[in-house]
Amino acid sequence: MIQFNKPHITGKEFRYIEEAINNQWISGNGPFTKRCHQFFEERYGFPKCLLTSSCTDALEMAALLLDLGPGDEVIFPSFTFVSTVNAFMLRGIKAVFADSLPHHPNIDPQAIRERITPQTKALVIVHYGGAACAMEEILEIVQEHNLLLIEDAAHAIDAYYKNKPLGSFGHLATFSFHETKNIICGEGGMLVINDARFEERAEILWEKGTNRTAFYRGEVDKYGWVDLGSSFLPSDLTAAFLMAQLECLSDIQATRKNIVGQYIKGLDELIKNNLFQVVTPEDYATQNGHLFAIVLANEPERSALINHLKQSEIFPAFHYQSLHKSPYFTKLHDGRALPHSDRFSEGLLRLPMYYDLKEEEIQEICCGIKGFYEGRQK
Repeated sequence: MIQFNKPHITGKEFRYIEEAINNQWISGNGPFTKRCHQFFEERYGFPKCLLTSSCTDALEMAALLLDLGPGDEVIFPSFTFVSTVNAFMLRGIKAVFADSLPHHPNIDPQAIRERITPQTKALVIVHYGGAACAMEEILEIVQEHNLLLIEDAAHAIDAYYKNKPLGSFGHLATFSFHETKNIICGEGGMLVINDARFEERAEILWEKGTNRTAFYRGEVDKYGWVDLGSSFLPSDLTAAFLMAQLECLSDIQATRKNIVGQYIKGLDELIKNNLFQVVTPEDYATQNGHLFAIVLANEPERSALINHLKQSEIFPAFHYQSLHKSPYFTKLHDGRALPHSDRFSEGLLRLPMYYDLKEEEIQEICCGIKGFYEGRQK
């Protein structure tokens, strides 16, 4: 059986978890948490990082920090996971959906422009598959309309736009370390604060609305409840697991990028014959090996290919369903068509992708896909 995903264990995780236990600090904001923060701040130049229990938590922190509420509009891509939008709708905002690019699931800058109103306060973009959005155009829009920008970089660790790391463009950015991501700790996330005006309050929200982090640094003689907040910080056991992964980041990334290359080589003939589209980054974006996805003509063809591969115990997966058509949001949507988002919802298929995927397994997957199309042509 070739699963869609298998979590990769580097070998250091058990030793670091044992070290965290021996440190006698297994709650949040311990030594391993600080080491993870330092890793990201030094490697990518992020001004301030805060680990969270999930990317969803990081998004909820972002929504709280921006002080958005009823009457405010926020623009999102429709082709994304529900957490991207849920975090902000919990604050009472009006969600406005924009379409994807015709050739890529990332949000279309022109579609953003079409959705801006005097009530628009923020823009949330998603770097789908770790491929950068069109940042120059997006930053022009943000500056022109004085918008707050949040990057949902859940897929985008170690990914770049023109040599600048994703997660460094928005006022705030969020990352995921869920077990399906490149770097994992089971469940986990991170908030990146690029705008200094949010730094102090972010620490307070992170620590249940208290100034406990400032107390630990000796900046106040006692801590108390100073703002709203929640328990967003993860256990140091989780951070220990994550640190083991981060120390192997370069190897993990190289291996995953190699797998992408093997897929492209194995499916080369089908790609040249335009039997499906491969989701690839634009020239301004890097490939970070998060996923390998193809886009088929329609949903029936995708379902047929899934069933064909499952007969050989190969388990691919489709991805997001357009949020503007979701059961919850349909009654709130203005009826505007978002055809490109719908096309990816109906046709996009992710092939198995994980560090330990063997070359012969990739060949088996590619042979299965070739067999499917050969059968349809007879």
